[in-house]
Amino acid sequence: MVFHLWTNARALGGQESFDAAVREIHHMPYLHVLEAGILLPLLFHAGYGVKLALEARHNVTKYSTSRNWAFTLQRITGFLAFLFILFHLYGLWWPKVTGKLAAENFYPRLCEQMSSTYAGMPLVAFAYILGIAACVYHFANGLWGFCFSWGITVSKRAQRTAAWAFGLVGVAVLCLGVNTIIHFATGKGILEDQLMGGDNHSSGRTCNDIRAEALKARTEQATNP
Repeated sequence: MVFHLWTNARALGGQESFDAAVREIHHMPYLHVLEAGILLPLLFHAGYGVKLALEARHNVTKYSTSRNWAFTLQRITGFLAFLFILFHLYGLWWPKVTGKLAAENFYPRLCEQMSSTYAGMPLVAFAYILGIAACVYHFANGLWGFCFSWGITVSKRAQRTAAWAFGLVGVAVLCLGVNTIIHFATGKGILEDQLMGGDNHSSGRTCNDIRAEALKARTEQATNP
């Protein structure tokens, strides 16, 4: 997840930078084996997680402690993350595998999807932000739970330190992902200048350029039917 979000952040440099990152991935040896090595354990984790969530006895309304809330949210975000990953794979990975979407069209497709609105609301962008937030919380809290379950953080102090450390990691990863979504939706991420070094990235083809080209094409088609 972290590698995927980090790679997608190359979009802040424009389509050329994003396409170069995609090409690097597609030129990796044994890519299909690597994808299977990610998807199959992910499916097992998701299926087993759903089983645990359905078997869990949630009593957060009765015992409203922070760790009890974390336990409940871990199950909720796991379910949301699973739905989001299926939605994301269906929208981009499956069209690529079936030959309906070329890799060089990923950037324009994401620009179109994230900026699309329904009743003035960018629902797809909101869905992506919610999905990334669910994945990040599940990841960060899962790391805390792993350290606790395996006896790495035994003392209360170690557990608090781990909570702060993994919490900060989660915030950083969330900002990375959300900033990229905002870039696709609006043409400029909130942290774009800080991450890409001022205006050094402005020469690349951006979502705003793609939308301007599409608007120009529609205008020309309307005036010259």
